[in-house]
Amino acid sequence: MAGNAENAVSVKSVYKNYGKVEALRDLSLDFPRGQLTSLLGPSGCGKTTLLKIIAGLLPATSGEVLVNGESVKGPGPDRAFVFQDFALMPWATVIRNVAFGLELRGVAKSEREAIAEKYISEVGLKGFEKSFPHELSGGMRQRVGLARALSVDAQVLLMDEPFSAVDEQTRRKFQEDLLNLVQNETKTFIFVTHSIEEAVYVSDQVAILLPRPSRVMEVIRPEGFRQNADVNSIRRDPEYLDIVDRIWAALRTYVE
Repeated sequence: MAGNAENAVSVKSVYKNYGKVEALRDLSLDFPRGQLTSLLGPSGCGKTTLLKIIAGLLPATSGEVLVNGESVKGPGPDRAFVFQDFALMPWATVIRNVAFGLELRGVAKSEREAIAEKYISEVGLKGFEKSFPHELSGGMRQRVGLARALSVDAQVLLMDEPFSAVDEQTRRKFQEDLLNLVQNETKTFIFVTHSIEEAVYVSDQVAILLPRPSRVMEVIRPEGFRQNADVNSIRRDPEYLDIVDRIWAALRTYVE
């Protein structure tokens, strides 16, 4: 079954049941190639469930997920997952952690370390290649997880609340860095967050999900401020502020 060439990922009428609990109901959503889409909605609305189905870590009860026009049957090299809790190997150095996916694929040590060094530098950790996770701050450990996902050169990066465990200042810096990554990497990003402001700030597209059983309530595509080269002025842009207010108005009745 062919997918739209403009979409890296297409979710088509996906249902997911956990026993008698219906998590997702007839959920359909397209993820444009080379862009960042945020999944936003109340707690427990199925954002992470959907992300794991796209990753191939969970099977859908029914429906289909297409990645580059191919039906997802399980995990694959075309997708990489950035976990909320870093998921680093504590006994391995930064460079070994970042290169681990390449090591599993049998890439030669010199080649995988050269690739790992490139992405370690790109996420701002140059000089920490030989450090161990326990020697790093939470923000630095999350950067290692992001560098590892980037290094395997997957076309789709799946990010499950990757900035939730860091302080506000670090989170803002991560958001700016993420905008640069989306611009410089020819990858498709799917980003789960609880923060309306974060979703609007980093996204080309925001998909608002209804409470369980989850469906897509609305898809919003920011226009004007997304063209703005100055990341520092986005949060003062009238369109940004209007979209944040609009999303909050849509979601506030579902917040207990």
